[in-house]
Amino acid sequence: MSVPLPSGQESTADRVRIFDTTLRDGEQSPGCSMTQPEKLRVARALAELGVDVIEAGFPAASRGDWEAVDRIAREVQGPTICGLARCTREDIELAAGALRYAERRRIHVFLATSAIHLQYKLNMAQGHILSKAAEGIRIAKESCDDVEFSPEDASRTELAFLAEVVEMAIEAGATTVNIPDTVGYTVPDEFAELFRYLRRNVRGIERVTLSAHCHDDLGMAVANSLAAVLAGARQVECTINGIGERAGNCSLEEVVMAMRTRSAFFNVTTGIRTHHLYGTSRLVARMTGMRVPRNKAIVGRNAFAHEAGIHQHGMLKHHSTYEILRPEDVGLVRSQLVLGKHSGRHAFRERLRLLGFELDEPRLKRAFDAFKSLADEKKAISDADIEALVLGSEAARAGPVEAVIAP
Repeated sequence: MSVPLPSGQESTADRVRIFDTTLRDGEQSPGCSMTQPEKLRVARALAELGVDVIEAGFPAASRGDWEAVDRIAREVQGPTICGLARCTREDIELAAGALRYAERRRIHVFLATSAIHLQYKLNMAQGHILSKAAEGIRIAKESCDDVEFSPEDASRTELAFLAEVVEMAIEAGATTVNIPDTVGYTVPDEFAELFRYLRRNVRGIERVTLSAHCHDDLGMAVANSLAAVLAGARQVECTINGIGERAGNCSLEEVVMAMRTRSAFFNVTTGIRTHHLYGTSRLVARMTGMRVPRNKAIVGRNAFAHEAGIHQHGMLKHHSTYEILRPEDVGLVRSQLVLGKHSGRHAFRERLRLLGFELDEPRLKRAFDAFKSLADEKKAISDADIEALVLGSEAARAGPVEAVIAP
């Protein structure tokens, strides 16, 4: 059951903003860098998909990144275009300059807050962190009304200090406060409790949108993001195909379809046009060279494919027996019943029917036995293989093409 939001947020309690960071955090994944035209193409696809915010890059990182953010800000309409910046005037002014032509723009400033980062990376005391973060937010507000603040490594930050940092960010003028699980360390119950703690202990928390940014180092980025939504987060930061630093980020397609498929449980909506998910996934895979695993949830080749005979039999009766969402909901035309060694007589008979064969039981049995023998040698059986088996040919030499049956 979802947790009620504090007073002042009821009117938007059912809407979760999707903040896509494919072009920033996703592109930081080793081997996933994109050219400026490629980034622009992905940004246009994200706008068509219906994301609320596109984090277009880190303008201070390089001249090329600044130019890419600038071009996206000029040419992509619809979503808010966001640029990342450290809490320094130079970074923030570079971000503001790159975003100046955006129809809607946001500056996202960040500063680490965990004891580990303070000791080993920043060599700063907590008081210095508070003043530096406040200064960064105020500088960003000089050129942009929409400012997001992230206390980096929030999930490993001592709770009392994190609450102090968040309260300071609100007072300084942040409109969104993002809680990053920067190293994928937290677990769902713990992360949800972190959000509940902040909502109980931070003055003015009702004035900002709380956001979750989760990494997948322990394989829980989507689960942690959903737990945050149940605990009051109304923005989820994610990437197409879950690409990102190390093991990646929360997968946009997975978190969106989880909230949609289990809408009665989460009681939230998004603005995502889900029928564009598959095409956007494939575009990002081509632009980055990062292939989508076959068994990837929602957009993998096997996500709507069925080979086991029992499953195929159920699918032929009704899709809901083994599918909790429809392939067309994510941009696929139909499910696949893949003919292989695990397939049963029902799927085989249906494939024969679609190929124009009506066999009596003895001929069906002979053909099915021959099919099973061939399936032990090949990963998938083609239509040509099946026709050859039925016609008594020994020349079943077709390549391993997946047979497709509409349920």
